[in-house]
Amino acid sequence: VVYEQEGVFIHSSCGKNDDQDNLISGVLRVIEKENEVIVDWRPLDDTLDTSNILCAGKDSSSVVEWTQTPKEKCSRGADRPSSYEAEWDMVTTVSFKKKPHSNGDATAHANGESKWSFLFSLTDLKSIKQNKEGMGWSYLVFCLKDDVKLPALHFHHGDSKLLIKCLEKHVVLNQSPQDKRVLLVNSQNKSLSQSFENLFDEPSYGLLQKLKKDPYTVTMGRFSKVTNYIFDSFRSSDPSTQRRPPSEMADFLNDAIPGLKINQQEEPGFEVITRIDLGKQPEVSRREPVSAEEWAKNMDAEGRILNVDYIKQLIFKGGLCHTLRKEVWKFLLGYFPWNSTKEERANLQKRKTDEYFRMKLQWKSVSEEQEKRNSRLRDYRSLIEKDVNRTDRTNKFYEGEDNPGLILLHDILMTYCMYDFDLGYVQGMSDLLSPVLYVMENEVDAFWCFVSYMDQMHQNFEEQMQGMKTQLIQLSTLLRLLDSGFCSYLESQDSGYLYFCFRWLLIRFKREFSFQDILRLWEVMWTELPCQNFHLLLCCAILESEKQQIMDKHYGFNEILKHINELSMKIDVEYILCKAEAISMQMMNCKELPQAVSEILGMESSSVTPDSDNGEDESGAMLDCPTSLYQSISTPVIAANGTRDSTQQISETQSLTPA
Repeated sequence: VVYEQEGVFIHSSCGKNDDQDNLISGVLRVIEKENEVIVDWRPLDDTLDTSNILCAGKDSSSVVEWTQTPKEKCSRGADRPSSYEAEWDMVTTVSFKKKPHSNGDATAHANGESKWSFLFSLTDLKSIKQNKEGMGWSYLVFCLKDDVKLPALHFHHGDSKLLIKCLEKHVVLNQSPQDKRVLLVNSQNKSLSQSFENLFDEPSYGLLQKLKKDPYTVTMGRFSKVTNYIFDSFRSSDPSTQRRPPSEMADFLNDAIPGLKINQQEEPGFEVITRIDLGKQPEVSRREPVSAEEWAKNMDAEGRILNVDYIKQLIFKGGLCHTLRKEVWKFLLGYFPWNSTKEERANLQKRKTDEYFRMKLQWKSVSEEQEKRNSRLRDYRSLIEKDVNRTDRTNKFYEGEDNPGLILLHDILMTYCMYDFDLGYVQGMSDLLSPVLYVMENEVDAFWCFVSYMDQMHQNFEEQMQGMKTQLIQLSTLLRLLDSGFCSYLESQDSGYLYFCFRWLLIRFKREFSFQDILRLWEVMWTELPCQNFHLLLCCAILESEKQQIMDKHYGFNEILKHINELSMKIDVEYILCKAEAISMQMMNCKELPQAVSEILGMESSSVTPDSDNGEDESGAMLDCPTSLYQSISTPVIAANGTRDSTQQISETQSLTPA
């Protein structure tokens, strides 16, 4: 029960005097049950007599008359204990009498008493009508789908604002443009936390009924619920605006990517886009991970990093050996300043340790009684415990139910809720923390590195989801420039919004690569090389790699979604890093790069990109780039095809494109 209010009355007109209402006092509750939220009202003297339960079916196509159900049809529920669990079990035993429309009136009992109990799922709620301000008691009228209206609920003790606030945690309420008193329910756009729960929860049903035996089907079922949230956010709620005319779409794309010429063809729903010639993708190689010796050579006697740009470039090209990660990740994530000395870092850790344990003590000292009165903290704890129990156990650090790693994971996430109580915890955050904690092997260092990571990622978890929307739009812009034909194909299959990439962006590919591969991928991305939003180019690289199969086999919406989901744990991280870097070089070397793309990649300050190996632009001016980045590095490299060449070198003649 997440909301409970006594003194909520129904003013019935079934008394002896039609001019005088009967006041029926009752209790209004909002109940969370598994993946459903129920609004329940019943008179104070109501018992578990099933003949008194008046409820709406979960399916809006079978909204029912508010009529009493014969006891003999509900005998299965009569013997159950008087509890909400029993009442929930009885819902399925109630028989319904269909009626096109009902005003909510109920039939009185033979003894003259009017006992009207009703409950309905929020998925069946269409709108809520509020009273005019200053007009007596506050009241609400719930209108269900098929325009069935329930009796008005009058709040004699207090007002209805708390109820509205509670409902807004589960559905989106928008004021009707025709009547400001009416709140329209957007049942598609559930709260963000519910969307994330659908994404990460253990599957219970599948999207593709014809593939019931496929273990990935159930994952798709959950995933589709989240992507619909994004899909509907891009589309207008008005069905008439969901399909834009081709000419308007062409103008929209032209505005989004200036420089692209869109030619309308006779085929409806398709646009042929003459894209800018990006040229051939260059060959890209990767080197061995940075060793402890290389790291030590780039540090002075006091522990300062001598050449930050050079060391970042090495990390970008090869990653780190595992023994270095515990130290270097603190720099990459911004916990340690790059120009700090060993002594300064030691003092920083002391201060941060004190600060961390003060915050941890705050939630540790909250009693059970206090937590019962703090719904947000209680919700955070519940979500965290659920997510921690689903942590990937393939890594030994998190094996077992009472593993210390899992306990630390829980404690760090709870402490983060104290650090940023407004954002709190949203499902998916544990995916970002678990690799960090594994590398740090220290509660305090893991917390502050996670804080720094969340500073980069927080927009992904904000309720308005603006960060996710922006990234999907930017990804679409980049992919259209890279391959307009593939984009047109995706649009023809209702996949142009790229919502199947939602999970990639949300938790930075955490569920797409193995645990060890994600360590490599993240440290490369944290260098912020070779450009801004390199993670979007990684998405482009994966999609371009799968383009041929998707188009050759004529995949539709469901097949595309299923195929992309099945890539999980099958992607070669080194190959994709090579391909993404090649795409970045391809775009940077383009002399006619659209302004929108330049801004996404962080190149808006310069109108040209290097097109030769001497580091000069067309004006002859030298690009601002440390010469040390181009020093010869004699080390084995990994080519884009995955082969290893011990003779190849990264040298002055092999251009490493600067950020």
